[in-house]
Order: sequence, then structure tokens, then C-alpha cells
Amino acid sequence: MTSPVREGGTPPGPIGLDTHGLTPAGKIHWNNEGTNLIEQAVKRNEGFLSAHGVLITETGERTGRSPNDKFIVREELVEDDVWWGDVNVPTTREVFDNLRDKVRNYLNSTPELFVQDLYAGADENQRLPIRVVTENAWHAAFARNMFLRPSQEQVESHVPEFTILHAPHFLADAEIDGVNSGVFVIVCFSEKQVIIGGTRYAGEIKKSIFSVMNYILPTQGQLPMHCSANVGKEGDCAVFFGLSGTGKTTLSADPNRPLIGDDEHGWNHDGVFNFEGGCYAKMIDLSEQDEPEIFATTRMPGTILENVILDGNGVPDFHDTSLTQNTRGSYPLEAIENRVIESRGGQPKNVVFLTCDAFGILPPISRLTPDQAAYHFISGYTAKVAGTEVGVVEPQATFSACFGAPFMPMHPSVYADLLSQKVAENNSSCWLINTGWVAGGYGKSDRIKIRWTRALLNAALDGTLNNVEFVVDQRFGFEIPSTCEGVPSEILNPKTTWVDDTQFEAVANKLALMFQDNFKQFASGCSDAVLDSAPRVLTE
Repeated sequence: MTSPVREGGTPPGPIGLDTHGLTPAGKIHWNNEGTNLIEQAVKRNEGFLSAHGVLITETGERTGRSPNDKFIVREELVEDDVWWGDVNVPTTREVFDNLRDKVRNYLNSTPELFVQDLYAGADENQRLPIRVVTENAWHAAFARNMFLRPSQEQVESHVPEFTILHAPHFLADAEIDGVNSGVFVIVCFSEKQVIIGGTRYAGEIKKSIFSVMNYILPTQGQLPMHCSANVGKEGDCAVFFGLSGTGKTTLSADPNRPLIGDDEHGWNHDGVFNFEGGCYAKMIDLSEQDEPEIFATTRMPGTILENVILDGNGVPDFHDTSLTQNTRGSYPLEAIENRVIESRGGQPKNVVFLTCDAFGILPPISRLTPDQAAYHFISGYTAKVAGTEVGVVEPQATFSACFGAPFMPMHPSVYADLLSQKVAENNSSCWLINTGWVAGGYGKSDRIKIRWTRALLNAALDGTLNNVEFVVDQRFGFEIPSTCEGVPSEILNPKTTWVDDTQFEAVANKLALMFQDNFKQFASGCSDAVLDSAPRVLTE
């Protein structure tokens, strides 16, 4: 076999591809810059440029994550730590080894490979060196956008502790290979590898490493978080928990609060640190008026837009969802002018839980006690937003523990205990914000306006909301403000927005029962005070 040809970029450190069982005969593009990768993606017909020079790509059939195709290798190393079940689905080492061999052979046979040596974790003490090996230039560009980019000196000494072998055009044979479809995402902790095949949806790359960080950090007494984070003028840090589509990216990109990051963070004794070097924002209905900083990135070369339709002038039409509602934009943090350069912040003063309530029952904002915060964190109530996962075409009520269950390998109580500890140590205020619906719920009203949510959030973060009168919700127990400047008072208590009080009570009781039924699986590990924070079914 001939020796592989290195094409441009920064050469690797002491660890070559042979360490991963790869012996490619074709060209290897090591650590190329994002602009170079985008140029190559266009030349290779992986995408094309918009009128503003932004890469436009399509992910094919899979326009969102494929949770039914994600597995963790069940072995002694992780047996007692992983919470096995519908989320953390086990597979065997035999299945992994067989598919990894096929992926290796496939990657070895491709004319070109693109390799990126990167980091996850802005705190150097928790930084995870990673490597992404892929067949596509645009997926390499995505990885370079989304992870932390090392200096040339750091690359020369880079030793990857976790490696992704990414073969988006290779399809498994479900029957022969022991998986559910042609798509697979398999993590093997003993081998410190992830193999991904059959899907071009780039989000699988970043979320696989997020899952790895969610396994590693709790063993060190640190909290990994599916959240965005920013910092106020006084240095006050805020974190925003929520599933995709609930507003993490939108609400954290605030012109008055520098951004730390939009999706994945850790919380340790020094404060909050970003896992990533970029953002992966939803583009649906994006407007310059409501989200100016994110909108500006869609005009910057270096950004990658997934499944976004262009108009006749080559300009993105963010209202066109003909491919999917889960249109996405990937851009490096440097594209956001108002950011924290070091991607780190202090101890959070405010902890915000974001939910997209499709029933129209939860108020636009409520203040939680520490025990209520623990209850709602473990519950993780929200709605799956259309397009985020395969087969979801309209919002569906769901519970996702810790507002990120698909990415949490351990039992939710592990993360909840760490959160409670951090909140208590720092006397953090906790809020629940509904970015979904009131006035009858989904199908009977529009989602709450972004400007109203921003006004409520800003009032909570700067302390002015603490100066208004609150009322206690008898069913959920949390406190609801009676007024907030810039927000119609009539929407603050959802019951007043419904035409039929009897129907509201029936739907609210239904939601309360859903909370109660969902929490039964966690009850044995919780204190009486947390259990008492459950919503109540009210009768006349």
C-alpha cells in the first residue's frame, strides 16, 4: 500500500491515524483552516455558497438527531455508572468491533480524508483533546467551528483522548450488523472512540462528544450542563437550561450580556466554562430584528447553513421549511462580537430553566424555590419542537431529565445532586421560563413573543423583577409576577388567557398528572421536600 499524501494544514502531533486502525492510501487533509475546508467542500460538490459567501449544505433524509440509532457499548468499565434504558441503549463489543472494522475499511478506501485535532472544554484543567476523522470537507469544517481550536504549538503535542470516526455516506446493514437501521452512533468508552455512519446530520458529531463529557465530569465532582450561558455588566453569570428549540441560543445572545456559549457547559469550583468553540443555532423564522447577532452570522463566510433554502438572489429564506423545520447554522464563537473571549464565567447568580409548553399552562416566567428547582430540573418538561428529531412534525409534550436526557449517560439524580449542591453553595436564584404557548396552547395561539420573553428574562437577571408583587400558583407552587415592564400583564397568569376556565382546569390537571407519573421513576432518590414540589391535581 502506498503512503498517504498529506495535503496542507498543520501536521499531527505524535499520534498518527494508524493508532485508530486507519491506513488510508489517499490524501489526508490535516487540521486545515475553516475557510480552506469550505473551499474544498464547494469543489467537491458537498455544498455551494450563498450570495454572502456562506456554505449551504443539505443533510439528506436525516435532518435531525437519530436517537433510536444511538448506542453505548456495555462493558465492565461503564456497567455500574451508565443508566441503561431507552435513552442509553446498550450494544455489545462485538457489534461495535464489527462496525468499526467496516468504517475503517470504508474510510481507508476513500480518495480523501479530513482530520481535525481539537479540544472540548475551555477550562484547561478539564479540557478533552479530541480528533475527528471524516470523509467530507464540510463536516470537518463543522467540527472546526464547533470545538475549540488549538494553536499550532498545541497541535504539535496534541494526543487525542477521544476520537470520532465519521462515515456519513456508509450505511450499516441493520439485520447483519445488529443495529436498528442504516444509521448508527456508537460510543465505546474503553476504546475512547465514537463511530458514526449513515447520517449527514452534523449535530451527531458535537452531541457524541457532549455525551462523553457528561460521563467524565461527574466522576470529578463537576456538573456538565445542556445550557447556554452569558455574563452581565457586573460580571454576574447566568445559565439557561433547555432542549433544542426552547430558546437557549436566542436568549443567551443578548447585546447587553456577553456570550459564553449557547449549548454545552461545565460548572466547577471556578465557575462556568464552555465545552465548545462555536454555536449551532436553529435558523427557522430567524429575523434581524429579533435576533440581530445570530442573523449577522448568516452573512459571514465561515458559517455553515444546513437545509436552509435560498431565494432567487441567493439569500437565505429562513421561513422556507420545505426541507425541514430544523434548519441550522454553525459558526465559530468569533462571529459573535459580544462574547467572553476566554469562554468562561464566574459562579452563576441565576439559573434559568427553559421549557416550551405546548399545553399553554405554564406561565411565561415563574420563580422557584431550591426544592422546586431540583424537581423541575429532574423532570425536564418541554415539547419536542418540529424537526429536531426524525418523525417529529409538530410539538409533542415530553419529559427529558436534566433538560438533556438524550446526552446524559448517568442517572439523572447524579446531575440533579450536583446542581443542588452548586445552587446552594452560590445562593443562585432559579427561574422557570415558558417560551411556548399560553391562550389555549399549541394550535389556538402563537408562541410567546421573543421580546416579551426577553423583557421578563432581563427583569429577572437584573433584579428588578424581585421588586414586584408575586402570587403563588396553587397547583404548581411556584411564584408568578403580577407585572413586568414591557409585557402585557394579562399573559403572566395563563389561566386569564383562556376563554374557558373549566377547560383550563382540566388541561392543567392533565399536565399535573403527567408530571407526577413521570417523576415516579426518580422518587426513590429524592428528599421529601423535592417530592412535595410536585404539582397538585386541584378539584372544586
